Amino acid sequence: MNSATEILELGPVVPVVVFTDTEHAVPAAQALLRGGIRTIEVTLRTPVALPALERIAAEVPDIVVGAGTITEPGQAHEAAEAGARYLVTPGCTERLLDDIDDTGLPALPGVSTASEALRLAERGAQALKFFPAEPSGGAAYLKSLTGPLPNLRFCPTGGITADNAPSYLSLPNVDCIGGSWLTPGSALAAGDWDHVEALARQAAELG
Repeated sequence: MNSATEILELGPVVPVVVFTDTEHAVPAAQALLRGGIRTIEVTLRTPVALPALERIAAEVPDIVVGAGTITEPGQAHEAAEAGARYLVTPGCTERLLDDIDDTGLPALPGVSTASEALRLAERGAQALKFFPAEPSGGAAYLKSLTGPLPNLRFCPTGGITADNAPSYLSLPNVDCIGGSWLTPGSALAAGDWDHVEALARQAAELG
């Protein structure tokens, strides 16, 4: 994984996963992989997130594991040490961006306005996370950015479901979307990996 644009090319949907039990990490990643999903974004929202990421990186090497919800300096390096192959943020500060750059990993920094997108473009970014997608204007807003910012690519995340995903994926500046519906908490808690695999297969077919 050498560039942020390569993240967008891994498939139409990036599963955004919140783990509350490290034992769920490997079987969830394996189920996603069986369903045709090539990447997983582990969000750093729980105490088990980094151990879960580390287990996926070590035990499911065929899936590209990234770390999401990078919000504080230091988290980027912790994620890199755990085995993350890319980083994702919900928003950006200069200090956070510098910390991410220092890891050498590709990243999808988060934006929700044209001004934020322009600022990151000045730093050389070509691929960005659009978050929170639905509250920030949805597919219509992203479509409006195509004209003034034709060289930027986006991975919208936040409020995206299997139902509204096609409206985003049809946009010329969107290569993939982030979604949490592939790994519902109820399925993880029940160990229903067949259900996760089925949701993954449906998502993979959106591309």
